[in-house]
Amino acid sequence: MEALVIAGRALRSRLFMGTAKYPSPAVLAESLAISGCEAVTVAVRRVSLEDPASGGVLEAIDRSQYLLIPNTAGCYTPDEAVRVARLGRAGAGTDWVKLEVLADPDTLLPDPTGTLEACRTLAKEGFVVLAYTSDDPVIAKRLEEAGAAAVMPLGAPIGTGQGILNPNNLRIILDRARVPIIVDAGVGTASDAAIAMELGADGVLLNTAVSQARDPIAMASAMGKAVEAGRLAHLAGRIPKRLYGAASSPATGIVR
Repeated sequence: MEALVIAGRALRSRLFMGTAKYPSPAVLAESLAISGCEAVTVAVRRVSLEDPASGGVLEAIDRSQYLLIPNTAGCYTPDEAVRVARLGRAGAGTDWVKLEVLADPDTLLPDPTGTLEACRTLAKEGFVVLAYTSDDPVIAKRLEEAGAAAVMPLGAPIGTGQGILNPNNLRIILDRARVPIIVDAGVGTASDAAIAMELGADGVLLNTAVSQARDPIAMASAMGKAVEAGRLAHLAGRIPKRLYGAASSPATGIVR
């Protein structure tokens, strides 16, 4: 399968993994490894990126094996997100950032105007911005125009596990995009990841679906396979849906 290229960085795996709420650092490390992912996100506000020994999350991540992407999770204003992104760059030594600006703590939905403002600022400062957003095609396009290296529309609200609630909006986003589109948030199980990829998404980012699964390691393995299968199915092209049945065997040449 061809690599996913973002800001000149080629990734063989199209699965991005979060690192929060795992039962233990050991389970996190094994889940990442078996998933086949190459890029992981870490919330800057929850760990010290300058001191890996200060948190079990960073101890479980081999920086030689994974692209570490600081995450502005938990930020509710553009200024706060920009400040946290700068801290992430200083601590992790990377220009990559997963940008989140949330609207409120109950829905955890993204703040579209706040995200757009922060994206513009960070892009001008040379960040490789992966912008988490709603499934609104207009906002997705505005983020691309603001300099986002990849746009990350939600499948459903963070942590809900509801899957892909609005495939039509995602199709519009994908049809209009000139940067990679990575479906982020709402994935609950492997079939959700496969559906996102079958729609044409360039990748999937997930966390809770694995970290809170009954068996995170098994689910991580399933997610890696689902993303790959969904991508292959998209490239292969599904048959059209039909109202009536159509025989799979030819009607001619049948001996009666």
